[in-house]
Amino acid sequence: MRKITAYVLAYNEAEKIEAAVASVLWADEVLVADSGSTDGTAEKAERLGARVVQIPFQGFGDLRNRAIEACTHEWIFSLDADERCTPEVRDEVLVLLAGEPAHDAYLVPRRNYFMGRWIRGSGWYPNFRQPQLFRKGAMRYTLEPVHEGYEMLTGRPPGELASAIWQFPFRDLDEIIRKMNRYSSLGAEKLAGRGTGMSAALAHGIWAFVKHYVFKRGFLDGWAGFVIALGNFEGTFYRYAKRVELDRAWRPPAQPPLGRESK
Repeated sequence: MRKITAYVLAYNEAEKIEAAVASVLWADEVLVADSGSTDGTAEKAERLGARVVQIPFQGFGDLRNRAIEACTHEWIFSLDADERCTPEVRDEVLVLLAGEPAHDAYLVPRRNYFMGRWIRGSGWYPNFRQPQLFRKGAMRYTLEPVHEGYEMLTGRPPGELASAIWQFPFRDLDEIIRKMNRYSSLGAEKLAGRGTGMSAALAHGIWAFVKHYVFKRGFLDGWAGFVIALGNFEGTFYRYAKRVELDRAWRPPAQPPLGRESK
């Protein structure tokens, strides 16, 4: 049986880290890549037996690459703090590693839970991010600050698992707003050099709403689908608007110190 490290990315995820780590205790090693959490995230992970490494945040691509470097074993399973491995995925991975894997990396479908329901549309089921199961050295992440891509370093394309993990992307509506604000700021950096304006920001935002609510069938998910589409509108609009703000460097008009007028 090939050995596997499961790594979890975390930053101030005290409410989520225990469930995430507990879902991958079947791995030969559990590593938590923390970026200076101040809410007890690292301590909770260590109590469950995870090895915690501190990696300063310089974008998600860099963070993932450095987490891979810290992993000990030949195979790696990647999990975010808002994701949970399921028994079906565990069993599929262990069977795969007991034989001769046909691929060096595997995409893993995700099933999302939000506002009290499993999401069927909105582009959220099944959805995928970068390969989450891979042989160490078979791939690397690109260095975008957010929504990073990946490059395969072997000649074989990624495979795909049949079973899905769970994702709980937002604890509540407040977290939607906080993540939207953080990710739109990081996303604005990716738009450097692309001339844009506020009209373009609005157009991109409207398209993001229509794409998720209509074309990705968010309307099937009731109010949850509407909130997802609205969140995509806001995140997209503010990403482009923040780029405009950075490019134009708006500043208030200068004003000299004011004393009393002489009489």
